[in-house]
Formats: sequence, C-alpha cells, structure tokens
Amino acid sequence: MKITIIASGSGGNATLFASRGTRVLVDAGVGPRVLEQCLSAAAAGGADGRLLPDAIVITHAHADHVGVAARYNKKHKIPIYASEATARAAELGDPERVRGFSSREPFAVGALTFSPRPLPHDAAQVALVVDDGARRAALVTDLGEVPPGLLEHVAGCDVVMLESNYDAELLDAGPYPPHLKRRIRSARGHLSNAQACELLAALPGGTHTVALMHLSEVNNRPDLALDAARDALAGRRTRLVAAPPRGPLVLDTAAPPALPPGAARSSLGPPAPPRQLGLFTGI
Repeated sequence: MKITIIASGSGGNATLFASRGTRVLVDAGVGPRVLEQCLSAAAAGGADGRLLPDAIVITHAHADHVGVAARYNKKHKIPIYASEATARAAELGDPERVRGFSSREPFAVGALTFSPRPLPHDAAQVALVVDDGARRAALVTDLGEVPPGLLEHVAGCDVVMLESNYDAELLDAGPYPPHLKRRIRSARGHLSNAQACELLAALPGGTHTVALMHLSEVNNRPDLALDAARDALAGRRTRLVAAPPRGPLVLDTAAPPALPPGAARSSLGPPAPPRQLGLFTGI
C-alpha cells in the first residue's frame, strides 16, 4: 500500500491510499488541480494515468477536511463515504453518491478496508486504520486528547500518521486570543507535541514509519515536533518524518525507504513494551 500525503494542516488536508488497483482519498481539503499536481509530482498516477481517486472518505465536517468534497462528487461523480453525523453537518454533493458508515464498524472500498474509531473533537471525528490485506496504516488527527482504546486500535500498524499540532510554549506566547488558545488546548481541540509523544512512547513494536501530521504553522515548528517525537521513540528502529502543509510526501507501508542524509530517525534498538494511556478549521 502506497500513501501520498497531499496536504496536512490548516490550509487543507488530503491523503491518498492506493493498493491493488484501488485509490481512496481520505479528506478533501484541496481542489482537483492541487491533487493532480501533487500526484503527478509523486508519480502516483499509475500506468493507466488515472489521477482522481475511486472514492473519498471524510473524517469530519470541518472545512479544511471536507471543503471540496461536494465538487468532486458533482463534477467527477466520485462517491463520498462519511459518518452519519458528518453527512448531516457537511455539504457532500449528490446524496445518491454519498455512502454512510458507522464510526465503530469496518467498511470496505475496493481492496481497502477502513476501520474507524471516534475521536474527541468539536466535530464528529474518526481515526482510521486502513488495511489492504497485507499491510496496515493509521491516520489519527484532530483530537484533543488520547481516548481509551486508541492505542490498541493503531497497534500493529506499519505506518502511523499522528497529529502533533502545537508546541505549548509557542501557543502560550503566540498571537491567538485567549479563547482560541483554550479551545486548542481543550479535550476537544488538538494534540500538542507532548500529548503525541505520550502515545508514541506507548506504541507497541511493529511500526516502521511515523509521520507527524497537522502541524500548526503558527504554534509549532517541524524541528520542535520531530525532536520531541525522536525522544519518545528512542530505542526503536523507526523512520520519523513531519508532513509538510503541502506535499506530496509518499510513504510505503511495505518497507521503510532509505533516509537521505540528515533526515530524522529515532535511535535504534529493541521496541518498548506497550502501556495503557491513562475544531477547529484553520488552527
């Protein structure tokens, strides 16, 4: 399974999962032109030249995740998968091409199986584990705290894409008004670098790649997020990257690709044992 992170941040979110002839876009926060440019740059179009996905899965109804879903639906006749709560809250286009899913029940789109799990956010949000029968990947963004059972949900995934939205000190010193800072820090807001690292430190062995997602361009820096995550993953043989606001960033679930000189990698060693862990658009 190949994963292309097309965009990750307040300006829009979209990640393409491709395996065995099935291509599914998770979230539609960028338009078709940007999507095609990123997929072309990443050589993800395939031999048949197709660039548009077979289907779109929406995680939640905030504009940076669902903003152009209706356009894909109406213009390109692409089916949209969304939870019932998201379908009620967002404009998704022709209802004949909208498929509902339960936030706790797996569903299949071609060769890919999606296993959702609810997350605490100020919109009905889900984490997704994507399985092609051979490899598994987790996408976990837009959550204010790590809920019970999330660690077990993502355990065993080859690739984990996890929100690391803000650095607490940068948020405190930053330009946002107090009420917005409180929302970001809240249990229905976003994960800080420290909260992301708590989950990463507890992650069972088997994950060869971790991608830090949805970094705030105002309240975070890639070097801060990567340094914190590197410490949390110390002793593991793990590739660690930070997804840029606009990609493409291509990940392969089959094996960790060779890292270029100077790229972030955690120190090597045996995996640590698992342990139990105790809304915004444009943030």
